[in-house]
Amino acid sequence: MRKVLIVVGFLLLSLGAQAQFEQGKWLINPSVTGLGFSWNKETKAKFGFGVQTGAFVTNSVMLLIEGAAEWTSPVDRYTLGVGGRYYFDQTGVYVGTGLNASRYDYDGARDNITNWGLRLEAGYAFFLSRTVTIEPAVYYNQSFKDSDYSDIGFKIGFGFYF
Repeated sequence: MRKVLIVVGFLLLSLGAQAQFEQGKWLINPSVTGLGFSWNKETKAKFGFGVQTGAFVTNSVMLLIEGAAEWTSPVDRYTLGVGGRYYFDQTGVYVGTGLNASRYDYDGARDNITNWGLRLEAGYAFFLSRTVTIEPAVYYNQSFKDSDYSDIGFKIGFGFYF
């Protein structure tokens, strides 16, 4: 019962966020990814940092540009991509998708790999104030080159809505 009350409380707090998901608003979203919660067969656990920025083209629909870097041993990954998000009914719950290109740099290797992928994510924008959010999300990145480069993970972002 306590968990249900907490969830209902968070949903009620997010109702004040309605004005933030309107056409013409902008988002800057730096995030930390991995932190040991991300996994794929090739790199095991990893730490990374990403930034998304975008604009609402209609109410509840945002187009995004993203960049990310992830560091592990023995490979580092650098990613650029484009995508979008859809926010459900002004509650802060969203789903997103995007296409990205990743460059894998292996320690001491001459041949590095460029990979294309499709990213799917679901998250929640919890508003701390009218313009600042904490945005936990789960994601899946499907590799077009080799399924060993596909990964699933958890990230925490901070959104700044303008």
